[in-house]
Amino acid sequence: MSAPLTLPDYRLRPDQVPETVVERLPPAERDRLRARITNLLISQGAVLVAHYYTDPELQRLAEETGGYVSDSLDMARYGHDSKAATLVVCGVRFMGETAKILNPEKRVLMPTLAAECSLDLGCPAPVFTAFCDQHPDRTVVVYANTSAAVKARADWMVTSSSAVEVVSFLRDRGEKILWAPDKYLGEYIQQQSGADMLLWQGACVVHEEFKGLELAELRAQHPGAKVLVHPESPAAVIKQADVVASTTGIIRAAREMDADTLIVATDNGIFYKLQQAVPDKTLIEAPTAGKSATCKSCAHCPWMAMNTLTRLAHTLETGANEIHVDPDIIERASKPIERLLNFATERKQQIYGRSDA
Repeated sequence: MSAPLTLPDYRLRPDQVPETVVERLPPAERDRLRARITNLLISQGAVLVAHYYTDPELQRLAEETGGYVSDSLDMARYGHDSKAATLVVCGVRFMGETAKILNPEKRVLMPTLAAECSLDLGCPAPVFTAFCDQHPDRTVVVYANTSAAVKARADWMVTSSSAVEVVSFLRDRGEKILWAPDKYLGEYIQQQSGADMLLWQGACVVHEEFKGLELAELRAQHPGAKVLVHPESPAAVIKQADVVASTTGIIRAAREMDADTLIVATDNGIFYKLQQAVPDKTLIEAPTAGKSATCKSCAHCPWMAMNTLTRLAHTLETGANEIHVDPDIIERASKPIERLLNFATERKQQIYGRSDA
């Protein structure tokens, strides 16, 4: 049961969201950059980690150079396990910060520091901290898609796959929850757990655009298709899902389902790994526009698209775009992350990308 809503709407306005611009390179230039980046990674003893939502060229390059493709927490975990002294993170800023929190002794670079996240931007740390202080009776649980400073104010950090189990555990201990930042994921967790949750009113600009009406029409056109939905999506989309899961959970479900056609409601960057996983299946993007509305991001994060081969090469050549996090923030932000990792170990819960992150 939710407490009375006292929060303003922290979702970004359309004019606050940049256009999605995907880099298109002539094949010769693309190959030159790929070779240059590979040599720079080797010469600097660096490892490349890329998020599922980044450009397929970056995901492919990470795989081919001994790096890794996964979700944000698993990217940071992989960096921790790697002997590389430099981690190059292709994703959005909070992912670079999480990598730095878990690997404070390593240099963490990103192709650009302008790659933000609407959930992060919609949860400014000073405002969030003040709100938490107004509700000292609530346990503060935040999603991984938050800044280091917001994590530093939290009691727990969770991933989309671990959130329901963690919140259910806290509910059973009699704790009330203050959740941030994604309202849709919060509503889903609340519905699944029955916890008393006060929900911050943020949203992912990609997932919020998936449309329930148009999804129903698309399902009618493909009656045998199964629907895979990320829980950052609106309730009207989630209720039509055959599977609600994290990024890796979606990939795993795609492998396990016997359906030949899959409708997928998450960032279309995931189609690179999905096509590897189920090459013989038909993959369809869930609709983000139609008779009920138009879309701005249109199923691809504009900030993820800022990660390009050109910017990656520049970062490695110059050392630009290094992630720095204040040591005090690192110390405080590491605690809610460690709580999740310890919880997962005790419960034998798999939270990482190759399992269920």
